[in-house]
Amino acid sequence: MTNEKSSSQRPSLEEIRRYIESWGEEPLVTHQIATNVYWVAGAGGNSGIVVGRRGVVVIDAKVSSGAGKRLLDEVARITSNPVTHVILTHGDGDHVMGLASFPAGVTIISHENCKTDMEAANAVALMGRLPSRALPNCTFTTRFALTIEDVWFEFFHFGPSHTSGDTVVHLPDERVIFAGDILAWGGSPTPTIHDEKHGSASGWLATVREMLKLPADIFVTGHGDLQTKVEVQQKLDEFQQQYDEIQVMVARGKSLEEVEEAMAVDSPAPLAGGLRLASFASVAYHQLKKTKVGD
Repeated sequence: MTNEKSSSQRPSLEEIRRYIESWGEEPLVTHQIATNVYWVAGAGGNSGIVVGRRGVVVIDAKVSSGAGKRLLDEVARITSNPVTHVILTHGDGDHVMGLASFPAGVTIISHENCKTDMEAANAVALMGRLPSRALPNCTFTTRFALTIEDVWFEFFHFGPSHTSGDTVVHLPDERVIFAGDILAWGGSPTPTIHDEKHGSASGWLATVREMLKLPADIFVTGHGDLQTKVEVQQKLDEFQQQYDEIQVMVARGKSLEEVEEAMAVDSPAPLAGGLRLASFASVAYHQLKKTKVGD
């Protein structure tokens, strides 16, 4: 058995405050991937910096306004070009709350469901409230591509995965993918699925399958280190097998405790501030149970 919270439970306000405080104070560490592409770890989810001819594209904006300001300082250390665009891989606070420090007039690109999630979060202000200028102002539904500052970008939404508003950001010329929390292994041995944001365990498998079809060699995760295509494929194989086994056990009427004991499921370690996420097995089990009841 694991002692994780169920996928439907929300963290307490105190957990969220501890989470923001400790993550927001982490140092930022910038790594170069290609001539014009960087990824930045620390203070929330991993971010990207893509330097174009006259401007800069930032991918995900950190967990707090202070961390967002330090991310902009990292950009300034790399180039004097201004930030013109921000791309959001999804709407979780540790990837978006830093937008409060970004200048007005920046184009903010996301999936339409990401914007919906951010508006809902703003309404209850569990992690603070972003100004309206810091919400997405350019959204898409399934696929979107454009050249930004002479850099070719492709955006894909393959369906619900980590959330219902995930975006896979593909740089074809650089053969780099920013996957956000579709791939997030920092502190978690399993994929993280936000059931309360209509994420999907089966959708995660489908999304990763589609993502692996794209021409890319480097995968920037939402948390943790970079991954290669081989490493991503290994994760997909591992959790496809786990999902298939859970599906069989659900059909046999097994309980979650029996499933987790039989599969020796590892519970994700507590994140910064004590926040704990549900395991992939737990979310898959509950979602498969709902599907079975629906049948």
